[in-house]
Amino acid sequence: MPPRGRAVNDSLTPENLTTLAAALAEGRRATVYLREPNPSLGLPEGTSAKVVSIDGTTVTISPKGVNDELPYEAEELRISRNAAAQPAPAKRVPAEKTTSAAASARKAEPVQPAAVAEPRKTEPVQPTAVAERPKAVSPQSQAPRRVKKAPGGVSVTIHAGADNDWSVTVTQGAKRPTKAQPVSPESVSRAVRELGDPIARDAVEAVISHAREEAARRVAELSRQLEEARTTLAALEQDV
Repeated sequence: MPPRGRAVNDSLTPENLTTLAAALAEGRRATVYLREPNPSLGLPEGTSAKVVSIDGTTVTISPKGVNDELPYEAEELRISRNAAAQPAPAKRVPAEKTTSAAASARKAEPVQPAAVAEPRKTEPVQPTAVAERPKAVSPQSQAPRRVKKAPGGVSVTIHAGADNDWSVTVTQGAKRPTKAQPVSPESVSRAVRELGDPIARDAVEAVISHAREEAARRVAELSRQLEEARTTLAALEQDV
C-alpha cells in the first residue's frame, strides 16, 4: 500500500473568514472544524464547532460537546472536517536505454578519410567583452517574510472580597480571563502606590482601612467575651 500524502495547509483563508462573517450577518449557522486535538477538553481532531463571532483572524467558537465559547486563530481551524491530502507523486517511467544502440550504429558506419585543407592565414581575434548575465532570483527569495502578529492588549483586574480577600485576573486580547489568583492586601496597596493614580490609591486604601477597623472591632469583641468567660470561670471555681 503506498504511503498517504502529508496534509497540506488547509487552515482558514481570508476568503473563508469573509464567507463565515457573511453567514453570521445573515443569521445563518457557520461551522468550522478543529485542525488539532484539544486533549484538555477531550476534543479530537476534526471536531465541529459553531462560529460565534469573528474579530480579524480570531474566531470565537463553541465546539460540539463543550458548553463554552473559546477563541481560536484562523490557522488553528479549517472549513472542512477532513484535511486535504497532497496527491501521491506519479511514478517515474525509466527512459529506454538507447545509448548502447547508438554506439553500435556509430561503430558500423565506415570512416571516411578527412580532406587535408591548406593552412589559412589567421587574423588575430580581438577579445570582446562578455556582459555578465544577471543571476536569476528564485521566487522564494522574493517572497516577503510573514510578519509575526502582535499580541493583543492586556487587562489586569483587582477584586476585593467582603472578608478582605484580594485576587487578580488577567485578560489578553479576545482570550478568556485567567483564573483569579489570590494576593495580599499589602501587595495591592504597594502596587497602586507605584502607579501614582490618586483615585485608585484612595479606593484601595478605603477598603483596607475599613477591613482594618472591622478586624479591630472583632478583636475588641472577642477580648470582651474572653474576659467575661474568665470572670464566670473564676466565680465557678470559688463556689466549689
